[in-house]
Amino acid sequence: MFKQILIPTDGSALARKAVKAGVALAKELNAKVTAYYALEAFQPYVYGDGYVIDTATIKSFEERAREAGQKFLAEVEKAAKAAGVSCETMITKPSTAYQGIIDAAKRRKCDVIFMASHGRGELASLILGSVTQKVLAHSKVPVLVYR
Repeated sequence: MFKQILIPTDGSALARKAVKAGVALAKELNAKVTAYYALEAFQPYVYGDGYVIDTATIKSFEERAREAGQKFLAEVEKAAKAAGVSCETMITKPSTAYQGIIDAAKRRKCDVIFMASHGRGELASLILGSVTQKVLAHSKVPVLVYR
C-alpha cells in the first residue's frame, strides 16, 4: 500500500506519539520513513522607535531552532532504527510549515503524510489556523491524522 511515509514533527508530546504510531505503521507495511522538521523563518519585527532585532540575534535564534529540529529528528531515527525501519531526515526553511510538509512529501516522493493534530477547538483553529488542516486542504497525497 504505502511505501514511503513522511512523518513531520514539531517535537511536541503529541507529535512524539504520532512518530511512534507512524513508525509502527511503516514496520507493518514494510515502508520507509522520511522524518521532517520545518524550520520556520524568524520574523524580525520592528519595535518601538524603529528598533529592529539585529541579524546576529536572528542567526542565533535560527541556529537554536535548527539544533532543536535535529534533536527531534534524531528521536524519529532512533524509533525507526529500534523498529527496523529505514529512515531519512529532512529539515527545510519554508515560508510556512504546511507548505514545507507538502513540499517535503513531493521531494521525497512520499505516498502518504502521517502527522499529528493538536485538536484545538473549531474557534481556535479558525483564529490560529491549523497546520494539519492546511496540509489536508492542499496535499495531493493522502494524509493520515493521528490524534
